[in-house]
Amino acid sequence: MGSRAPDVRGTFQTTVMKKKYIYTTLCLFIGLCLCAIAFKYRNTQSASYYLLDRKGAAADSREWHLTQTYASSLLQLLKKNPSDAKSSLALASIFIQEARVTGNYVYYDKAAMKYVNNVLEKDSTNFDALTFKALIYLSQHHFADGLAIAEKARSLNPYNAFIYGLVVDGNVEMGNYDSAVANSDKMVSIRPDLRSYSRISYLREIYGDYPGAIEAMKMALAAGAPGDEGTEWTRIQLGHLYENTGDLTSAKMHYTIALSERPGYAYALAGLARIAIASKDYATAISYYEKADAAVTDCSIKEELVEAYRLSGQKQKADVLSGIVIDNMTKDAQSGRNDDNIGHYGDRELAYAYLKIDNYDKALEHALLEYNRRPGNIDVNETVAWVYYCKGEYAKALPYMKVALKTNSKNPNLLSHAALIYDKLGIKSN
Repeated sequence: MGSRAPDVRGTFQTTVMKKKYIYTTLCLFIGLCLCAIAFKYRNTQSASYYLLDRKGAAADSREWHLTQTYASSLLQLLKKNPSDAKSSLALASIFIQEARVTGNYVYYDKAAMKYVNNVLEKDSTNFDALTFKALIYLSQHHFADGLAIAEKARSLNPYNAFIYGLVVDGNVEMGNYDSAVANSDKMVSIRPDLRSYSRISYLREIYGDYPGAIEAMKMALAAGAPGDEGTEWTRIQLGHLYENTGDLTSAKMHYTIALSERPGYAYALAGLARIAIASKDYATAISYYEKADAAVTDCSIKEELVEAYRLSGQKQKADVLSGIVIDNMTKDAQSGRNDDNIGHYGDRELAYAYLKIDNYDKALEHALLEYNRRPGNIDVNETVAWVYYCKGEYAKALPYMKVALKTNSKNPNLLSHAALIYDKLGIKSN
């Protein structure tokens, strides 16, 4: 018998069947992936956020119990009707305020943003939702984004004082100080209250007018209700102005009043700690800082505690806490890379944290990251200048320090840093 010819038809059919099998398997795989993505998206969209337990004295206040009751009722309404924009925004407002009270901005800003975005998905021109989104972005140090959204909201309602305040904040952080002044004037003309007076105070401080800043902050304080978080925060700012002008007696008085009006208030405790530091009573300062740190989640208080440990000779405690601060800030920043909606830019703060452990290269890396986002801001320029000074690169520090001084700020830390840089370069400062 001759050799058998190959069964071309059978081979072709086998090949077709294999390709069909591969194609079907691939389609199933893609379908499963899409289902998984859709499930995850729905899970994220439907995820509910709740109030977390407060710490310390704030957990026993009548205000906290009322807040819990109100938040619970809003969540019930949203469970019945997820499209209820009014309840969504009311809940977002509670989360925004709770971030201020507890210092837990990472959790609460994300929670608030979720409900705000739910509203904006259905109505992209909702003024209140845009206002909250701008506020959250500013809170997370997404200053350019926050300013852009605030400007959009203002175009929809140019007669709302609160939105002018956010425009002021965004312009200040981006270094647009003339625009900030113009918008603060408009804000106070619409509604002269705690918010508008406090912004006028801050701008006067930026321009070196401490007496004017103190006067405006007193007006802000008088416009608030004693004991409210916003009022006592304003009192703390007034105390800090007195600190910067060397009037520690007045500063201590206001911190003490704030602590009386709002027992356990972390920022009043931190203020009293700074007064104790000034008199070199490090044990008392550390006690105040540790109480403040136990009450809120705030890296700035931890950083001040690091300095108190160093001054008291407790280097090991300072180093350990510095490591915790850097880890926490890095995790917050990472949350922004993992979630497009939220995430805290903390590079300026990280720069100072790295300076405390003498890691100048990492400090410069983060200082420049912040500078690239907002090169006109005086505080950012001061940070870059100080990092270069610490690295011994005084000539590189000078141009940044000149920008930092452009508003004639009289901030004592800024002036002392400028004097040290000028001295190294043999330049006489005014």
